[in-house]
Amino acid sequence: MPINVNFRMSEDATDLCPVKAHPDDAAFDLFSRQEVTLPPGSVALIHTGLFLEIPVGFEAQVRPRSGLAVRYGLTVLNSPGTIDSGYRGEVGVILINTGCQEYTVRRGERIAQMVIQALPDVVLTQVETLTDTERGTGGFGSTGR
Repeated sequence: MPINVNFRMSEDATDLCPVKAHPDDAAFDLFSRQEVTLPPGSVALIHTGLFLEIPVGFEAQVRPRSGLAVRYGLTVLNSPGTIDSGYRGEVGVILINTGCQEYTVRRGERIAQMVIQALPDVVLTQVETLTDTERGTGGFGSTGR
C-alpha cells in the first residue's frame, strides 16, 4: 500500500522535484539547487529546495549516489542522513569530497538519493544485566578479519 508523503519546493527549485529513475527503484534522486565547488577533503551543505511532510512512523534516509562515489570520491558524510517526521525545514545534503581533485556540484545535478522508511515502534528497557552470547563483548575487529 503506498504511503503519501507531501512535499513542496522552494520557488527557485520548482524544476528539481525528487524523482525515481525507474518505477521499481528504492530511492528518489535529490538534486542540488546551487553550484558549489568542493576542493579535495572539503565538506559542504548542499541545498535541495525540498521540504517534506513525512508521516509519523516514517523517516527519510539520505544516501550517497554510487556513481559520484566511485568516479569522484564524493559521498554523503553522515550517511545515511535521517530526516524525522517532525522536521519541516529544507532538506540539505552534507557532501564530502574524499577524492584527489576539485569537484563542482552543478545546479540540477543529482547529488544523493532518498529512501522513505517505516520505523518500528521500539521501547528501550534499561536492565541490570544482558543475556550472554557467543560473541559477548567482542567489538571492532574481534572476528580477526
